[in-house]
This record gives sequence, structure tokens and C-alpha cells, in this order.
Amino acid sequence: MLSRSPAILAPALIALAALSACATAPSGHPAPIAQAEQRAPVTILVSIDGFRSDYLHRGVTPHLAALAAGGIEGPMRPSFPTKTFPNHWAIVTGDRPDRNGIVANSMEDASRPDEKFTMASDDPYWWNEAEPIWATAEQAGVRTATMFWPGSNVAWGATRDTDWPHMIHGGTRPSDWAQFNQAIGGTQRVNMVLDVLRRPADIRPHFVTLYFDTVDTAGHIYGPDAPETAQALTEVDAHVGELVAGLKAMGQPANLVIVADHGMAARATDRVVALDKVADPADYRIVEYGPYASLTALPGHEKALEAALLKPQPHMQCWRKSEIPARFHYGTHRRIPPYFCLGETGWEIQPTTPTKPVTGGNHGWDDRAPEMQALFIANGPAFVPHAKAPADFANVDVYPLLARLLGVTPRPSDADPAALADIVR
Repeated sequence: MLSRSPAILAPALIALAALSACATAPSGHPAPIAQAEQRAPVTILVSIDGFRSDYLHRGVTPHLAALAAGGIEGPMRPSFPTKTFPNHWAIVTGDRPDRNGIVANSMEDASRPDEKFTMASDDPYWWNEAEPIWATAEQAGVRTATMFWPGSNVAWGATRDTDWPHMIHGGTRPSDWAQFNQAIGGTQRVNMVLDVLRRPADIRPHFVTLYFDTVDTAGHIYGPDAPETAQALTEVDAHVGELVAGLKAMGQPANLVIVADHGMAARATDRVVALDKVADPADYRIVEYGPYASLTALPGHEKALEAALLKPQPHMQCWRKSEIPARFHYGTHRRIPPYFCLGETGWEIQPTTPTKPVTGGNHGWDDRAPEMQALFIANGPAFVPHAKAPADFANVDVYPLLARLLGVTPRPSDADPAALADIVR
């Protein structure tokens, strides 16, 4: 008789046991099979840029409406100014722009006189003043992945060489991240999220972000009430449906937190304040303009500029940065220019009288304006179904909610940990 090693016998014995189980199983009942993997819930933070809170009730977003109906939804107050980068950073850090350092989409810093921050800036210097949730999670051993989110491509806490090739030293990034590229469509973005969740458990993220920009783009070009914006809403809603279906197909439970950074208001040619009609351009330099304008006085021209700007103005109010009303929580950071003017909602501040028609939409106005309120939906096993979102909660309050879902300790921040506590089981 030939001898057989245990390694050769083992598969045969396993097969024999399986056949025996089949033979002895009661008639009509198949033998038990291996159970599918029981997956722990993953937390997915989705941003739909420019999704005004009342867009949800226009009847063109059935997938989002279903998630809202089975979970929690309500208008969320953005941070001021109601711009894209300041608010995305506020959501994931819990700090308002005045503390998180991203005070505008375009800004300057006196310590970097030859450099200006734009939405393409990834030098950690600009971002290092507030720690994002993925850095907190990674440092606690919770794996994360970001499919686009402003700042998620930055090595948080790192330093960057000033000389070429501008090497980055140290810092924390998500375990997986993608550099923003507008050409990557919504379906591909969803598929990239689903792909990382198909990985083996040891390299599968527990926190993922997903970002859509098309609603904001349509709102800027066509305005918040245009049919093209409604079409963009329908398209991004379909992508949310793809995400939900993909998660269900792989048996992946998820706590979805779906937000927007701000809303959108219509703009028009007859609602423009021309700065050169208010003050002498020889007295100031504009840093940023639109729904608000930030300015610096040219040396020696401070009194002349203040005399022109700080008196009552139709459709616009201006302040020294130290005198911006406290309710905006804005005006102490060094990157905010010395003078700040805010337009009445729907009124833009521009350097001169426009020479072309002003159409479409914009954002950046008062964070309490109805047109600036942002989407918030929470749905998943961690949430109390059919609960009501608290009235007038701030977007910074999402940060401790995310930390709770991930089981990590949040940093001290501007957020109120109690604001969204009751929506969690």
C-alpha cells in the first residue's frame, strides 16, 4: 500500500466529509455552506458641492429623498464665508475658517509674500492649523480613503521644501487618496469607492469620502432655478443610487453622511456694487471679490479708504476686520485682509461696473441666508431612523459625529458634540 502524507490526505478527507454531509442531510435541505463575510459598517462622507438644502424637495432626487425619508435630514448652516474650501475644511476639522486657517478660496499670508493660496495649493503650510478627521483616524489605527475632498491630498502636519523638487517631509495622509480631477465622472468616482471596499479586511478602509462638483458648476453657470441645475441634481442623485446599490450588492453596511458645503443664490447685472464707485482705486488693493470683497489699503491711504468704505452703503456693508460682527465668527485670523465688505444676499461686489451681463449663481453670502443653507442627510445602522435633525445646527458639528462613528477621540474644536448626539443610536 502506498503511503500518503497528511498534506495529501487532508483535501481528500475534507472532500469526503463534505460528501458525507450531503448524503446525510435531510431530503430537500442542502448541506450548509460557508457563510459570507460579515462586514462591519463603514462610514462614508459624501459631499455634493453647492447642493442647497431645499433642492432636496424639488422632486428630482429620488435616491437622496429615500435616504432622507429612512434616516435624518435637515438644513445645515455653513460656516462663514460660505465658500467651498473654507467649508469643506470646517466639516472635517470641526473648526470654523477663522481658526482652521482656510479663510477663503483665495488668500494671502504675510509670511509668504510671494505666494498666494488657490484651490490648487497643496503645500501643508496652508493647511496645518487644524487636523482633519482622516489624520486623527489614521493616527488611531483606523484606515481611511478619500475619493476627492479639498485638502485630502495634503500631507497634513508635514513641511515642504521651498526649493525644487519641493520634497514633503513627514505628515499624515489617508491610506488611499486621489488627486482631484474634474474629468473623472461620477460613476467612476463611485466605482473607485466601491473598489477600495472590495479589498481584504486588513487593507479595507473604515472611513471613506466621496465628492461631486457638478451641481455647484451648474448652479454657477445657469443659476439655482435653471433646468440645467435640476438635470445636474438628477444626475448626481443617480450616482448616489449607484453607490447604495453597489454597497448592497457586496453586503457592505454603511453609515452615510451626505452633506453640502453651501447653497447657491441667483446673481444679476442689476445687483452689482462697483467698488470703484464707492472708493478711489488709488487707495486700495482687492484680494478677493464676489458676494464679499476683502481689501488692503495701500500704504498711507488707510484714512481715505475708511472714510469711503465704513459709512453706510446701499446693498453692502463694510468693516475693519476686527469689527466684523461676532455672529460670523470671522475676523481674527492673520490671513483675513484688514477690510471686509459683504454684499446683501444676491448682490455682488465687483471692482468695476460689469461690461458683460451678470447671470447664473454664486455663494459666499451671509451663512444664515436661506439660499446659503446646505444639505444634510444621515442614513445607516448607527442612526436613529426617521429622527429629525436639530434646527440651525452648524456644519462644524459634523466633525464630532464622524469621530463618534469611527470610534476615535475628536480634538477640541469649535463644534458642539451634543448638537447631533441624539441622531445616533
